Amino acid sequence: MDALIDERALSKLRWRCRRGLLENDLFVERFFSRHETSLTQSQADGLLALMDLSDNDLLDLLLTRREPEDGLFDDSTHEVLRLMREPR
Repeated sequence: MDALIDERALSKLRWRCRRGLLENDLFVERFFSRHETSLTQSQADGLLALMDLSDNDLLDLLLTRREPEDGLFDDSTHEVLRLMREPR
């Protein structure tokens, strides 16, 4: 089983996930409000991979304007993207 991240790691992750587009920030904040107490290390790694994208590329993925390219992301990144796309 994948270990949960601790408070310090969560704080660093939240800081790293700040975005330039408000729309992305809204998706990220909703994700954290739903999953921060159960966030695993592999999910944190997946989230960091998404944060490496440009704001516009991330927004396109979150709004399902496009799907991730094959081989671009691992399973944890796909899982986080699925969780972030979940409607309220």
